[in-house]
Amino acid sequence: MIYGFEVEGFKGFSDKLVFDLTQRKNYEFNQDCIFDGVVKKSLVYGKNGIGKSNLGLALFDIVAHLTEFNINDGMYNNYINAMNDSGIARFKYDFKFGDDIVTYTYGKRSIKELVYEELFINKKLVAKFDRVIDSNAYFSLSGTESLNTALAESKISIINYIKNNAVLNDSVEKNLFTKFIRFVDKMLYFRSLDSNNYLGLEMGRHLITPDIVERGNVDDFERFLNEAGVVCKLCVMKTQGNDGIVEDIGFDFGNKKIPFYGIASTGTKSLALFYYWLQRFKDDECVSFIFVDEFDAFYHHSLSMLIVREMKKAGAQVVITTHNTNVMTNELLRPDCYFIMDEKGVTPIYEKTDKELREAHNIEKMYKAGTFNG
Repeated sequence: MIYGFEVEGFKGFSDKLVFDLTQRKNYEFNQDCIFDGVVKKSLVYGKNGIGKSNLGLALFDIVAHLTEFNINDGMYNNYINAMNDSGIARFKYDFKFGDDIVTYTYGKRSIKELVYEELFINKKLVAKFDRVIDSNAYFSLSGTESLNTALAESKISIINYIKNNAVLNDSVEKNLFTKFIRFVDKMLYFRSLDSNNYLGLEMGRHLITPDIVERGNVDDFERFLNEAGVVCKLCVMKTQGNDGIVEDIGFDFGNKKIPFYGIASTGTKSLALFYYWLQRFKDDECVSFIFVDEFDAFYHHSLSMLIVREMKKAGAQVVITTHNTNVMTNELLRPDCYFIMDEKGVTPIYEKTDKELREAHNIEKMYKAGTFNG
């Protein structure tokens, strides 16, 4: 899991922003939100324009050069912060696998242009390449001895270079290198809005409701909608798509069937998008890290509670951005899982007050009263 992240000079982050997901409190409730000393389920609050969406883009910058999966280059326009005189955005990721730590740092001039990289495994430098000051990369992983280190003309990440060209010898370091690669491969960012805008995990655009049909989940999707308060009966029907006739979902009114997107409300469409991804992260092996931006833009507060509960069931590490204070409750998470993002950084709410927060506290009421403004 990711237990620490830093970014500087990227988009709206002129100064270094630190997102520390290390567990520092021993609350006795909602212990399923913590795993191995790391916050596994978290919600991030903050004013409009503070940078919550950019936090997600920064976290998923790594996907652009370490995977072959989906990246929307348009979301990374204005890549370098206007106050960044060096022209280099800097990133640092700390991953925790059991008792072992993998740290990956790098700098980029754009979404596609790497400047330098460093990889540490349990604080030992195992790979390094700085294209500004050196034409040769450094490798110390067992099995990389025969690799060509003269990479001045190469634009490929040294991580991918190792992955694609070295046969690593069995060791703890090889195992951790592999876990690091697999974790990044399974990262997923999506916005719960009316379009399937996502980063990571897959490639290309997919039709949402035909995908649900193809996976055989129409009945479960109907159950999900009904549980969410959308009382309906669904059916499979053929509709005309851009690529021809497809099997799609429709609303079943007995003697009449209407295509799903013909009459679905904005909120119901948003639920369809959420379920589209829910199918994937129900599988613990499918997704490692989920960042959901503006997850409840179209949801009633009771529905938002349902969605957070569904996200808690995911085996993956989850970060959700929201303005909805109705889900700021110890019934769902705990004070070290709710974060407030402001000009100073991203801080768990228990660090924003001198009061000792307990399970019985109404933290939503305290938030609205300004308790966490410090």
